[in-house]
Amino acid sequence: MRSDRLTKGAAAAPQRAILKALGLSDAEIERPLIGIVNSQNDIVPGHVNLDKITEAVKVGVALGGGTPVVFPAIAVCDGLAMGHAGMKYSLVSRELIADSVETMASAHPFDGLVLVAACDKNVPGLLMAAARLNVPSIVISGGAMLAGRTTDGCRLSYSDVAEAVGAHATGRIDAVRFLEVENKCCPTCGSCSGMFTANSMNCLTEVLGMALPGNGTIPAVMSARIRLAKVAGMRVMDLVREDVRPRDLMTREAFENALTVDMALGCSTNSMLHLPAIAHECGFELDLSVANTIARRTPNLCHLAPAGCHYIEDLDRAGGIPAVMNELGKKGLLNEECRTVSGETIGEILRKGRVLDHEVVRPIENPYGKEGGIAVLKGNLAPEGCVVKRSAVADAMLCHEGPARVFDNEESAIAAIHSGAIRPGDVVVIRYEGPKGGPGMREMLNPTAAIVGAGLGETVALVTDGRFSGATRGAALGHVSPEAADGGPIALLREGDRIRIDIPGHTISVDVSDEELARRRAEWQAPEPRIRTGVLARYAKLVSSGMSGAVLT
Repeated sequence: MRSDRLTKGAAAAPQRAILKALGLSDAEIERPLIGIVNSQNDIVPGHVNLDKITEAVKVGVALGGGTPVVFPAIAVCDGLAMGHAGMKYSLVSRELIADSVETMASAHPFDGLVLVAACDKNVPGLLMAAARLNVPSIVISGGAMLAGRTTDGCRLSYSDVAEAVGAHATGRIDAVRFLEVENKCCPTCGSCSGMFTANSMNCLTEVLGMALPGNGTIPAVMSARIRLAKVAGMRVMDLVREDVRPRDLMTREAFENALTVDMALGCSTNSMLHLPAIAHECGFELDLSVANTIARRTPNLCHLAPAGCHYIEDLDRAGGIPAVMNELGKKGLLNEECRTVSGETIGEILRKGRVLDHEVVRPIENPYGKEGGIAVLKGNLAPEGCVVKRSAVADAMLCHEGPARVFDNEESAIAAIHSGAIRPGDVVVIRYEGPKGGPGMREMLNPTAAIVGAGLGETVALVTDGRFSGATRGAALGHVSPEAADGGPIALLREGDRIRIDIPGHTISVDVSDEELARRRAEWQAPEPRIRTGVLARYAKLVSSGMSGAVLT
């Protein structure tokens, strides 16, 4: 056991003395030591309830014959960080989480880990740590927020209040409605109620084999969530005894399964950042060019918010991830031999799944879309690629051509949208917001929400080397690589250049000759770093491109 160096033999007496200072008895010290990574804090709605989840996990570990030991992890609320300099720290926090868990679990050699997760960067950060450490581990999340509801019965999520800002600014809704949306869109604790980034990653964690069925969909306020946490605590003891490790589960085939379910669900485009980063920690590279191949054969079965009118609680009621996988299994789209922390294979789990509401999870013969929910586009504007959530794009915008409206930061673009300077047909370009240029690759929810709120969601596209919130909808193309700070073609755009977007054809281009682009490149000078000190400055020096997961090199 890893903990033997702390607990066994005369040489470990000093370590045992420290453990006894914690109040641990000899009987507890003799058992496997299980680290429980508790991400609870009082600033993130998805994390405020994790103390209860952690207590349930501790009970499960003890029931399974282990000794639970809790230590913390940080979490940033993207909703609170949105629209100001704080968002620069969001993606950075993923690396900090992975590094801090590695540090704690290496300095204190636990025999197994339970990763108590919830929101956007916390989930992938913990999975990256699990893969890096390769110690028997299981993930349990805090669960999803319930959808809100207005007095007239309209269901709401966080994306609605983001879009309401633009609608109110342009006079499309009055102050009374605006306040009602603010007050009712986030009614409980939990990760925001649509298929946004947190819920996307929690659902995909099931498919990767690192969480029990129900982890991605059971709402935070349900007692079933507490019961699942206890089972997770018991299951980690089985994983320790059987020496089942994260890299045994998170194989290349498991990632292909995750991409397939991602396409069926219509997950956040941030999954295209996080899956490659987790795979990198597993010891192999996940080439996102495979995403289009998987999308072509995988129908889009779900339209959850922001793409549609269903929410995570509806997906749970409809059968959850096992039900979605059951539909995909009918066409042989998943590798059913992949193992999971439950002790069952993906095939065994999906065969137990049943769709209980065919509007929430469409039959595979009658999908919402014939192709998956995410597309990767390439062209002379994005030679390494960019990403779009095609399931959240209006049909009229799947192919679009328009003049570039070029902005060098998020704030100037939002000001132009709110002032009425953006017209139907325009392509808003926000650059120098990539991993290096930002630094930190801010989410562009506020600009996309402003476009939708202004009534331009079906006539205006947005292209950026930044990224998007899972709550974003519309023709929003992010992760453009190479980014502007690296001298990518997006840095060479000028106001009025014609941009062509063909999502079905997977292309994005600017109508400028190679010769003209070369001339502009010769004139281009890299801007001075926006930040020169602290973690952001270090991050900017080490981070890779968005299309390779924005990992540190």
